[in-house]
Amino acid sequence: MNASKVLGLALIVAGVLGLAYGSFTYTKDTHTANVGPLTLSVKDKETVNVPIWAGVVAVVAGGALLLFAGKRA
Repeated sequence: MNASKVLGLALIVAGVLGLAYGSFTYTKDTHTANVGPLTLSVKDKETVNVPIWAGVVAVVAGGALLLFAGKRA
């Protein structure tokens, strides 16, 4: 399997996941303080929304890569 087929499959999977879930959340450490034996930390949850058009473009681009990689071989 060459690199363009792998990239095409990765784009299709990422596009389908983006369309299925619509957003993803991650936790970010923003502040940490050490006061003697105590450690205080603040963690913020960030949510990133994936636009529908980005998922569709990823699926179409991945499909195009698979199609043209198959014709070149």
